[in-house]
Amino acid sequence: MIPRTLFNSDHEAFRDSVRKFLEKEAVPHHARWEEEGQVSRELWAQAGANGFLCPTVAEAYGGLGADYLYSIVVMEEINRLGLSGIGWGLHTDIVAPYIEHYGSEDMKRRVLPKMVSGELIGAIAMTEPGAGSDLQGVKTTAIDKGDHYLLNGSKTFITNGQMADVVIVVAKTDPAQGAKGISLLLVERGMAGFERGRNLHKVGMKAQDTSELFFNDVRVPKANLIGAEGKGFVYLMQELPQERLGIAVNGAAMMEGALQLTLDYVRERKAFGKRIADFQNTQYKLAELHTKVEVARTYVDRCIDLHVQKKLDVPTAAAAKYWVTDLQFEVLDGCVQLFGGYGYMWEYPIARMWADCRVQRIYGGTNEIMKGIIARALV
Repeated sequence: MIPRTLFNSDHEAFRDSVRKFLEKEAVPHHARWEEEGQVSRELWAQAGANGFLCPTVAEAYGGLGADYLYSIVVMEEINRLGLSGIGWGLHTDIVAPYIEHYGSEDMKRRVLPKMVSGELIGAIAMTEPGAGSDLQGVKTTAIDKGDHYLLNGSKTFITNGQMADVVIVVAKTDPAQGAKGISLLLVERGMAGFERGRNLHKVGMKAQDTSELFFNDVRVPKANLIGAEGKGFVYLMQELPQERLGIAVNGAAMMEGALQLTLDYVRERKAFGKRIADFQNTQYKLAELHTKVEVARTYVDRCIDLHVQKKLDVPTAAAAKYWVTDLQFEVLDGCVQLFGGYGYMWEYPIARMWADCRVQRIYGGTNEIMKGIIARALV
């Protein structure tokens, strides 16, 4: 395997801690969480106590002030183990950065320490029943009422939706202005008129609470506006490269985990008097999968390095998201094939990984949208 050079000994010590924690506190319970439709809040609190949530948040707001590679380590270990129910990535690398980069000082001091500890769980509400990748098409409105906004609308497919205590809501404060009329508001648990719908029943990622959210005349204080009014679309565009890189990181790590599961299986499983690993067809298929995973890992590591240097642009992040997630499904499908009938059984982790990975090509902007972004940069 090609050696990785991004991580130093401190990163690897942190990785070892994350892996051991997940193997002890998450792996034995994930099947139950799939049945319940969400992970336990206790896991979030334990993760916070161990420094696994929001490690990049500044020390002034309760974080470690660590570099982004610490977040990468957490994402990779979660996905190598197929723990798709754990929504730390969105909480840590999407919600917290919006608050830290654009929120008021009061908001940051009030919210971020509790996100670091796991006391507050974060979500972001972009997608609506009639608006997915087209963020300019959102219908949710937040009308200025003097000392507050009156928020009305609905959102769907919201990760961490059932458990979230703070939700960044994408809404139009000036519907006549299109993208320039979009703002970000922080809605908090307990606000009158903020209601959760059903926990959605998905094809995969069954332990991840994914919900409908409803906002009926919710009075959101002006202090809960994130950044400037009308700048929400700009903020979303600035933060999306990190989100899309995270999706690619998840995809590469899950491919690595799936390939290892497959190697372990074909070395033990026998057919026609010998190990499946001894058949030439199996060996050739493994060689193909291994090479594809190595190429993906090298490409993603380069993108991570660019992001750490603040050089990752929008088209490159889009390319990583689209290409890795397309490849991820191809690799997972190949792994399932090598498991034979057992690969289609839900009790086998490879089956759950296969089902879980399909959505990667949809969220964060569909892969068709990614191709459009890349094409515009080329022509």
